This record gives sequence, structure tokens and C-alpha cells, in this order.
Amino acid sequence: MLTAMFLAALILITVHSQETEETITYTQCTDGYEWDPVRQRCKDIDECEIVPDACKGGMKCVNHYGGYLCLPRTAQIIVNEREEAAAESTSGRNNVIRRTPADPHRAPPNPTHQIQCAAGYEQSEHNVCQDIDECATGTHNCRADQVCVNLRGSFSCQCPPGYQKRGEQCVDIDECTLPPYCHHRCVNTPGSYYCQCNAGFQLASNNHTCVDINECDANNPCAQQCYNILGSFICQCNPGFELSSDRINCEDTDECRTSSYICQYQCVNEPGKFSCVCPEGYQVVGGRTCQDINECETTNECREDEICWNYHGGFRCYPRNPCQEPYVLTSENRCVCPVSNAICRELPYSVVYKYMSIRSDRTVPSDIFQIQATTIYPNTINTFRIKSGNENGEFYLRQTSAVSAMLVLVKSLSGPREHIVDLEMLTVNSLNYRTSSVLRLTIIVGPYAF
Repeated sequence: MLTAMFLAALILITVHSQETEETITYTQCTDGYEWDPVRQRCKDIDECEIVPDACKGGMKCVNHYGGYLCLPRTAQIIVNEREEAAAESTSGRNNVIRRTPADPHRAPPNPTHQIQCAAGYEQSEHNVCQDIDECATGTHNCRADQVCVNLRGSFSCQCPPGYQKRGEQCVDIDECTLPPYCHHRCVNTPGSYYCQCNAGFQLASNNHTCVDINECDANNPCAQQCYNILGSFICQCNPGFELSSDRINCEDTDECRTSSYICQYQCVNEPGKFSCVCPEGYQVVGGRTCQDINECETTNECREDEICWNYHGGFRCYPRNPCQEPYVLTSENRCVCPVSNAICRELPYSVVYKYMSIRSDRTVPSDIFQIQATTIYPNTINTFRIKSGNENGEFYLRQTSAVSAMLVLVKSLSGPREHIVDLEMLTVNSLNYRTSSVLRLTIIVGPYAF
């Protein structure tokens, strides 16, 4: 039954004046109506006539005031005769039942009078035809897998949401085969579906979109440093550590194993780092290099009658007066045998004491010490030789000029060790004048090659 009727709007504006009275009428109709200049009123537009293919899917078009309806072709429409008379046209009038509106001045109908109702309707206690709800009364013939939907004068058997009719049966709609419902993966279920996300993602609040999971914020899986990436994460380790095979935990890097040259002497591994240590008598310089400590400047333990001599890795105390009888000290480290002493005739005129330090395993051959005459006599010839301390042939004395010679190390020496070598300079002239001087060189070989 059509219960809605749109009324046309007619605007009447009357203008009065003292001399004359003039009426001007302006017209404007509501949507669904048009102005009838003959009748001077708004009339309904029959959309079913003018709109091409107004109803689709086998539906029929039924015009009503101000619009139209698309209804099943089996639907029956009850139209009030007064409304029917007011309507200009109605399309699709098959199955239309007209009834005359009740006259308020007419006596009520006889309640015992039976009226004829169309199929799908029944007489009410007010003696009018009312729709039968077949779905509520159970008089429908829908299958168990269908849903009954009541209509005016009829009913419809429909499939539940997520199902579609195939013949007389309702079959599941596979939403996963339709245009993408899900961002990543779709899982079809009977009558519905749900979305799943790839690893490293989670469903958003709309249950369709997948958003990245920040594993570093949610539940940091890394032992040390965590960096989030799209759909996953990366673990990194602090300096001094390296990733273990599980790519999550960190293991200490043993820097001492990576290279035997990382420290000059000894490498000590520590969690996340390493340190270099040096032997006694040395100190670490620059984190890795060993430098000799000059104990003679820091912790001089020699007596007052001794002099301190520093060497690589330690120090020695030597007497300030190294002269032995019959020699006497004439200057620092220089002993002279007096000519007045008869014993001195067979001995070197002077003995000079010198000290030097070399590193262990020094490359050979290597020039290590130069001897030179301090006093030069005219018409004399100077010759040089190693007088003692070269029993194993570690040294060679090469004369470099008439008054000098160079001591050469020809065999590598390992320390700690002390060598005392006497270097002699013999001076002669044409008058058979003969004299000699000795330089007693104490060579201290350090314990290490640094």
C-alpha cells in the first residue's frame, strides 16, 4: 500500500495597494512534479514512462506521487481511490487493488461483512486487508539453508550473508576469489572469511590492512642493538662483539686471535675489548706499543759511588771509578797507567770504559759502535783490533780512516746478556815509538726485540 504522497508546493504572493489590488502568482514544483499551465497546478511526473529502463533485474516500475518504486512483478499494490484519482498516471498497474477510502460521514461497515482480500492478505478485525507475514506464521516454503524475508502480500527466500543461490541451493561465496579483500592473505570460511598477515606484520583495526610490527619496540629480541625494517628486524652488536649464528645474540670478539701483530708484546682479551701489556721494564705507548722505561730517571737504585746505566728492559749499576791497579782515574770513565810505574810499560797507556745497549735479535750485519783516536800524533800509524771478548766471532772491527774504526755486529745476539769487548788502537812511528789505548765496551743485549 502506498503510504507516502508528496504534495506540490504552490506559492501565491498577493500585493495590495491603496488605489488598486493586483495579484501576482509565482509557481515552483517539488522534485517529481511539474507545472500544468492548463490546470494551473503541479502534476506528478510519471518516471516509469520517461526514465529508460528505470528498474532492472526483472523488477517492475510502479509510479507514485513524486517518484516511483521498483517491485517484484508478483507484488500486489493497493491504491487508495482518492489518491488514484489525484494521480495523473501509474505504470505497471497489473496486480493493483483499488479501495475506496472511508467516508468519515458514512456509518462504519458491518463488522460481519466479509471482504475479498488478494492472495497474501487477510481480513483484519477492522475489516481491512492486511499483509500475512508468512515468515512468522511458518507458511513459507523456504529451505532450511535459506532465510525467509516477508514482503507485502508475499515472501522471498534468500540466502544468508556470505552465500549465494545456485539453482535452489545456497552455496558459500569464496570471498578470497573476489577483488582483494585482504592486504596479504585471505582465508575463506563457510559464509565468511578472515585476513592473515605475513610474518612481521599484524592486522590493523579494519581487519583487512596489514601494518608493520616494530619488533624493537614491542619485544626487543636482540641481545644488544635492534634496528626495525619493513616486516622484520636486524640485530647488531656493540664494538668488540659479533653476531652469533642465531643472528640475535652477541659473542665476544677475541681480537687477540684475529692477528698476532695486534700488540707488540702480549694481547689480553676482555669482554667487548682487548688490551696490550708489556713485560717488566717496559710501558704501553699508544695502546699497543711497548717502550723502555728509563729506570735511571724514575727509580734510580744505584749507590752514590755507582752510575746508573739504562738498557732496553732494565738497568745496571756500574762503579763510578772503574780503574784497577796500577791505573788511576784521570777523567770520567778514563783510566791511565802512570809512565813512572815500571809495570805500565807493558800495559796499554789508557783504558776508557764505555757502555751501550742493543735490542735482542738485531738485524746483522749492523754497525754498532765507532772508535776514534782523541789525540793525533804526526808521522804515526794507527791500527785497530779486537783485543778480547770476541771468542765466538760475533763482532768485526772495520777501519774506516787513519784515526777511526767501526765495530760491526755480524752474528745476531739474544738477551738478556752482557758482552765486554776490548777494542785496542795501536800507535807506532818511524822511531819505533809504540803505544796503545784500549776502549772497554760493555754491550748489554735487551731481553726483547723492542
